[in-house]
Amino acid sequence: MSRMQDPTIRTRPGGRSRHVGFTLVETALATVIIGTGVLAMVSAHQVLLDKNGWSTMASTAALLGNEIREMTLNLPRHDPVTNRAYWGPEPDEATVLDFDDVDDFDGPGGGLVFSSAMGNGPIDANRSIIGDMDGWEQVVRVRNVDPFDILNPMADGTSEMVRVEVEILHRASPGDRPRVMTRLAWITPK
Repeated sequence: MSRMQDPTIRTRPGGRSRHVGFTLVETALATVIIGTGVLAMVSAHQVLLDKNGWSTMASTAALLGNEIREMTLNLPRHDPVTNRAYWGPEPDEATVLDFDDVDDFDGPGGGLVFSSAMGNGPIDANRSIIGDMDGWEQVVRVRNVDPFDILNPMADGTSEMVRVEVEILHRASPGDRPRVMTRLAWITPK
Protein backbone atom coordinates (compact mmCIF):
# COMPACT_ATOMS: atom_id res chain seq x y z
CA MET A 1 0.00 0.00 0.00
CA SER A 2 1.42 3.32 -0.96
CA ARG A 3 1.39 6.43 1.19
CA MET A 4 -1.37 7.84 -0.92
CA GLN A 5 -3.64 4.85 -0.26
CA ASP A 6 -3.00 4.59 3.55
CA PRO A 7 -5.98 6.34 5.27
CA THR A 8 -4.00 6.97 8.50
CA ILE A 9 -1.47 9.13 6.72
CA ARG A 10 -2.45 12.59 5.69
CA THR A 11 -0.39 15.04 3.84
CA ARG A 12 -0.04 18.50 5.27
CA PRO A 13 0.28 21.55 3.17
CA GLY A 14 3.92 21.77 2.21
CA GLY A 15 4.17 18.05 1.49
CA ARG A 16 4.84 16.73 5.00
CA SER A 17 2.77 13.77 6.14
CA ARG A 18 1.45 12.94 9.61
CA HIS A 19 -0.31 9.93 11.13
CA VAL A 20 -3.89 10.31 12.35
CA GLY A 21 -4.66 8.35 15.59
CA PHE A 22 -3.68 8.09 19.23
CA THR A 23 -0.17 7.97 20.55
CA LEU A 24 0.83 5.58 23.32
CA VAL A 25 0.95 8.45 25.84
CA GLU A 26 -2.55 9.60 24.93
CA THR A 27 -3.87 6.04 25.23
CA ALA A 28 -2.21 5.53 28.63
CA LEU A 29 -3.57 8.85 29.92
CA ALA A 30 -7.11 7.98 28.75
CA THR A 31 -6.83 4.57 30.46
CA VAL A 32 -5.77 6.21 33.75
CA ILE A 33 -8.62 8.73 33.61
CA ILE A 34 -11.27 6.12 32.81
CA GLY A 35 -9.85 3.69 35.42
CA THR A 36 -9.93 6.38 38.11
CA GLY A 37 -13.54 7.17 37.25
CA VAL A 38 -14.56 3.51 37.43
CA LEU A 39 -12.80 3.06 40.79
CA ALA A 40 -14.53 6.17 42.16
CA MET A 41 -17.92 4.81 41.09
CA VAL A 42 -17.23 1.40 42.67
CA SER A 43 -16.12 3.08 45.89
CA ALA A 44 -19.21 5.29 45.97
CA HIS A 45 -21.39 2.24 45.39
CA GLN A 46 -19.77 0.42 48.35
CA VAL A 47 -20.32 3.43 50.63
CA LEU A 48 -23.96 3.53 49.54
CA LEU A 49 -24.40 -0.17 50.36
CA ASP A 50 -22.78 0.31 53.80
CA LYS A 51 -25.01 3.28 54.61
CA ASN A 52 -28.09 1.41 53.44
CA GLY A 53 -27.21 -1.54 55.71
CA TRP A 54 -26.67 0.78 58.67
CA SER A 55 -29.98 2.59 58.11
CA THR A 56 -31.81 -0.74 57.94
CA MET A 57 -30.28 -1.80 61.26
CA ALA A 58 -31.03 1.58 62.87
CA SER A 59 -34.68 1.43 61.83
CA THR A 60 -34.95 -2.16 63.10
CA ALA A 61 -33.51 -1.03 66.45
CA ALA A 62 -36.01 1.83 66.68
CA LEU A 63 -38.82 -0.60 65.91
CA LEU A 64 -37.70 -3.00 68.67
CA GLY A 65 -37.46 -0.18 71.22
CA ASN A 66 -40.90 1.11 70.32
CA GLU A 67 -42.36 -2.40 70.69
CA ILE A 68 -41.37 -2.34 74.39
CA ARG A 69 -42.75 1.18 74.78
CA GLU A 70 -46.05 0.21 73.21
CA MET A 71 -46.27 -2.90 75.40
CA THR A 72 -45.80 -0.92 78.63
CA LEU A 73 -47.79 2.16 77.62
CA ASN A 74 -51.11 1.18 79.21
CA LEU A 75 -49.74 -0.69 82.22
CA PRO A 76 -49.85 0.88 85.68
CA ARG A 77 -46.50 1.85 87.20
CA HIS A 78 -46.88 -0.52 90.14
CA ASP A 79 -48.78 -3.70 90.90
CA PRO A 80 -52.51 -3.11 91.37
CA VAL A 81 -52.53 -5.31 94.50
CA THR A 82 -49.16 -4.80 96.22
CA ASN A 83 -48.53 -1.26 94.91
CA ARG A 84 -44.88 -0.34 95.65
CA ALA A 85 -44.40 -3.00 98.33
CA TYR A 86 -42.84 -5.43 95.84
CA TRP A 87 -40.47 -4.20 93.11
CA GLY A 88 -40.01 -6.32 90.00
CA PRO A 89 -42.07 -9.34 89.00
CA GLU A 90 -44.13 -10.79 91.83
CA PRO A 91 -43.46 -14.47 92.72
CA ASP A 92 -46.48 -15.66 90.74
CA GLU A 93 -45.34 -13.79 87.59
CA ALA A 94 -42.98 -16.27 85.95
CA THR A 95 -43.01 -15.05 82.35
CA VAL A 96 -43.46 -11.79 80.49
CA LEU A 97 -47.04 -12.86 79.74
CA ASP A 98 -47.79 -12.58 83.47
CA PHE A 99 -46.39 -9.05 83.93
CA ASP A 100 -49.20 -6.70 84.91
CA ASP A 101 -47.31 -3.50 85.75
CA VAL A 102 -44.28 -1.56 84.54
CA ASP A 103 -41.98 -2.35 87.48
CA ASP A 104 -42.28 -6.07 86.62
CA PHE A 105 -40.02 -5.35 83.63
CA ASP A 106 -37.07 -4.42 85.85
CA GLY A 107 -34.77 -7.38 85.62
CA PRO A 108 -31.97 -8.30 88.00
CA GLY A 109 -28.68 -6.42 87.69
CA GLY A 110 -28.29 -4.99 84.20
CA GLY A 111 -31.94 -5.28 83.25
CA LEU A 112 -34.43 -7.71 81.80
CA VAL A 113 -33.02 -9.13 78.54
CA PHE A 114 -35.09 -10.38 75.61
CA SER A 115 -32.62 -11.99 73.24
CA SER A 116 -32.58 -14.32 70.26
CA ALA A 117 -29.53 -16.02 71.79
CA MET A 118 -31.49 -16.78 74.97
CA GLY A 119 -34.57 -17.87 73.01
CA ASN A 120 -36.88 -15.38 74.73
CA GLY A 121 -36.88 -12.52 72.26
CA PRO A 122 -36.81 -10.00 70.94
CA ILE A 123 -40.49 -9.48 71.65
CA ASP A 124 -43.21 -7.34 70.16
CA ALA A 125 -45.94 -5.28 71.83
CA ASN A 126 -48.13 -8.40 72.10
CA ARG A 127 -45.36 -10.12 74.10
CA SER A 128 -44.69 -12.60 71.29
CA ILE A 129 -41.21 -13.51 70.15
CA ILE A 130 -40.34 -11.95 66.80
CA GLY A 131 -38.86 -14.59 64.49
CA ASP A 132 -35.80 -14.18 62.26
CA MET A 133 -34.14 -11.63 64.56
CA ASP A 134 -30.83 -13.41 65.18
CA GLY A 135 -28.32 -11.23 67.00
CA TRP A 136 -30.86 -8.73 68.39
CA GLU A 137 -31.44 -8.00 72.09
CA GLN A 138 -33.81 -5.74 74.02
CA VAL A 139 -32.56 -4.77 77.49
CA VAL A 140 -35.20 -3.17 79.72
CA ARG A 141 -34.48 -1.30 82.95
CA VAL A 142 -37.10 0.33 85.16
CA ARG A 143 -35.97 2.89 87.71
CA ASN A 144 -37.63 5.01 90.32
CA VAL A 145 -36.60 8.61 89.78
CA ASP A 146 -36.90 11.85 91.66
CA PRO A 147 -40.11 13.59 90.48
CA PHE A 148 -38.23 16.90 90.32
CA ASP A 149 -35.14 15.48 88.56
CA ILE A 150 -36.00 12.55 86.30
CA LEU A 151 -32.32 11.86 85.61
CA ASN A 152 -31.70 11.20 89.32
CA PRO A 153 -32.39 7.52 90.09
CA MET A 154 -33.79 6.59 93.49
CA ALA A 155 -34.04 3.31 95.38
CA ASP A 156 -36.59 0.84 94.00
CA GLY A 157 -40.10 1.46 95.27
CA THR A 158 -39.32 4.83 96.91
CA SER A 159 -40.90 7.14 94.36
CA GLU A 160 -44.13 7.33 92.42
CA MET A 161 -42.19 8.51 89.33
CA VAL A 162 -40.89 5.66 87.11
CA ARG A 163 -38.53 5.90 84.12
CA VAL A 164 -38.27 3.03 81.65
CA GLU A 165 -35.02 2.63 79.71
CA VAL A 166 -34.66 0.33 76.72
CA GLU A 167 -31.36 -0.44 75.06
CA ILE A 168 -31.31 -2.29 71.74
CA LEU A 169 -28.17 -4.30 70.99
CA HIS A 170 -27.05 -6.18 67.89
CA ARG A 171 -24.36 -8.83 67.35
CA ALA A 172 -23.27 -9.34 63.76
CA SER A 173 -22.10 -12.88 64.61
CA PRO A 174 -22.22 -14.95 67.80
CA GLY A 175 -18.58 -14.27 68.76
CA ASP A 176 -18.84 -10.49 68.37
CA ARG A 177 -19.43 -8.00 71.15
CA PRO A 178 -22.91 -6.52 71.03
CA ARG A 179 -23.19 -3.07 69.49
CA VAL A 180 -25.62 -0.57 71.00
CA MET A 181 -27.94 0.42 68.17
CA THR A 182 -30.32 2.72 70.04
CA ARG A 183 -31.50 3.78 73.49
CA LEU A 184 -34.96 4.96 74.46
CA ALA A 185 -36.18 6.32 77.78
CA TRP A 186 -39.55 7.60 78.92
CA ILE A 187 -41.54 8.37 82.02
CA THR A 188 -44.56 6.12 82.48
CA PRO A 189 -47.81 8.02 82.07
CA LYS A 190 -49.87 6.25 84.76
